[in-house]
Parts: sequence; C-alpha cells; structure tokens
Amino acid sequence: MIALVAFAGTYLGLALGRLPVFRVDRTGVAIIGAAIVVVTGVLPWDQAVASVDAHTLVLLFGMMIVGAYLRLSGFFHLVTHVAVRRAHTPVGLLGLIIVAAGVLSALFVNDVVCLVMAPIVLDLVRRFRLPPVPYLTALATGYRTFLTREAPVAVVGLALVFLVIWLVYRRVLPSTLPAANLQERFTVHYPLMIKTMIAVAVMLVAFLTGVPIAVVAIGGAAYCLLTRRVNPAKVYREIDWGLLVVFTGLFVVVGGIEVTGLTGELLGWVSAIGLYRPAALTAVTAALSNLVSNVPAVLLIKTVIPTFGEPTRAWLILAMASTLAGNLTILGSVANLIVVEQARGAGIEVRFVEYSKVGVPVTLLTLLMGWLLLIL
Repeated sequence: MIALVAFAGTYLGLALGRLPVFRVDRTGVAIIGAAIVVVTGVLPWDQAVASVDAHTLVLLFGMMIVGAYLRLSGFFHLVTHVAVRRAHTPVGLLGLIIVAAGVLSALFVNDVVCLVMAPIVLDLVRRFRLPPVPYLTALATGYRTFLTREAPVAVVGLALVFLVIWLVYRRVLPSTLPAANLQERFTVHYPLMIKTMIAVAVMLVAFLTGVPIAVVAIGGAAYCLLTRRVNPAKVYREIDWGLLVVFTGLFVVVGGIEVTGLTGELLGWVSAIGLYRPAALTAVTAALSNLVSNVPAVLLIKTVIPTFGEPTRAWLILAMASTLAGNLTILGSVANLIVVEQARGAGIEVRFVEYSKVGVPVTLLTLLMGWLLLIL
C-alpha cells in the first residue's frame, strides 16, 4: 500500500507540475516519492541505490554536455534559423519544427534535443506572435527510433504527428506568418561547432557498431570538455540537473513497486492473454510504459521475448511500442516534461488535457501504423 501511494502520489504530482497547497515542483515531487519508499523501508537503501539505472543517467549526462557545446557554438540556432527562412506559413513552420526535432532526435537523445530546442521554439512563436502550444507539442512528440530497422515507422509517425496537430489547431493557426525580424541575433563559433560535430559523427558510428551508448556518450562528453576556448562553468549551467534528479527519484519509486511483486503479477496476467501476438505485445508494452515508465516495462517484458516464435520481430515491436507510448500524456516521457517545464518558465502553461488532445490520437495512430509496418 505504501508503494502504491508513493507511486500514485508521485505521478499525480508530476502530472500537475506541483503538489497542491505546497510550493513543490516536479523535481521535489520525485525526491519526496523516493524518500517515502526508502524511509518507510519498502525499498532498503542498498536496493534503492541498485534500482537507479546508472546507464540511463550517464547517457543523459553525457549527451547534455555534448548538446551544451553544440548550443554554445550556435549550431542549434543556425539550424533553426535556416529552417525558419524557408517557412512561408505557420503550417510550414510547424512541419519544419517536426522534421528538425525528428532528424536531430535520430542523432541525439530526444530529451537533449527538447532541452536545447524548447527555448528556440519559444523565441520563434513570440517573434511571429503564434499560438505556442501547437509548436511546443510538435517538439515534444518528435521522437527517436532506430535509424535502420524502424526508419519507416519513424517517417510515418512524424507525418502522423504533423497531421494530428494540424487538425487539432488548424483554426487557431493564422494563414500567413506575421512580419518578424529574421536577422541573425546569435553568434556562430565555427571552430567549436566543427570540433563538436566531429565528435558527434564518431559517436554516431560507435552507436551503430554496437558500443554501449552510455560509454559512447560519456566518452564524447570527455572529448568535448578538452577545450581551451569554453569556460566549463558555462557548460555545467546548460545541464538540467533537476531532470537527472527526477529520473533518479522515478527509478526509486518504480523500484518500490517492483520489490512488492506487483509488476511481476501484472506481467503474469497479461502474459495469459497471449503476449506472443504482435497486437497484444504492442498494447501491453504501451500500457506498461505509461504505468511504470518504459525502461522498467522493457526490463519486465524482455524476460519472455526469447520464448516467442519470432523473437526478432518481438524485439522490434517492444522497442517501437515502448518508444511511441511516451507521446500519450505529459508524463509519458521525460522529453514531454522538459518541454512543459521550459514553457512554464517562459510563462506558458501546457496543461495535461491540452497536451492529451494531441498525445492520445498521435500515440494510438503511430502504434497502429508501427504494428502494421512491423508485421507486414
């Protein structure tokens, strides 16, 4: 019961963005939830430490450093500026943001892309006096999938993201872009950009050749930190430490649920419905990913994948469904939380229901198309 209360309270607090009455933000909510699980003895200290996925934290931290150098070099501003110069209408700008988020997320961790692109998108909607929610939602739902085996799913999914957002917000988008100053307001540091892009290229090759992604990320970060040009304090200020704390707290809270055996029982129930069937595997993975986060969901389901008749396809479906399920609600992925928090800091409120108007249909449609593409 304690584990369930901590889990439900944490996710409710994350959905609301705070605890009612108290001045507590999402980072504080994650800390309080994790503390309840540990202090009450639901999850002993050693198990709590072990429940934190260090690989995920190292991956995020390393990619945040690499992303910080790209941002400081002016890379993201340059890419966005070039894209905006080619957008002639608000709908065209929406499409370019979705494509930019999707392509960049294929090369970097999507959480990091949202972290660095959210301020740029906020600046664009202010300069063009556009409704911010459609463009922020487009950024949050531009997800990362496999570059090779699941590329068709990614391409179709991005098209569906554009279609759904356009249908939902077509009445509030103006027909033309208002006049705005498109003169460059940023400095591009080309030597730093070239050096960082070389590191990114090497990292991408290492990713594709099977080197552990956490090792690649921290190695690339270490290389970028070897510089005489940039004060490291500037880089550290670019890192979202609160996000890393939220991740840590969620790992502990979910660990409290796992140690009670509840997730194991849940997996036993869903296995009885024929988890080996692609449709059932897609639905169960998506549901579990939103209940306990996609990492624990994958760790649970992977134990039965080798027993399936077509394990290769099952692995692809598991990856597809656990990735796309993150678009369902604000709590579906950390990328969503990043965009929402960045917007809140700029005085723009993206509410749970408002996001869900796009997130729910996008998730259902992309899961359906992903399932169809992987079984054909």
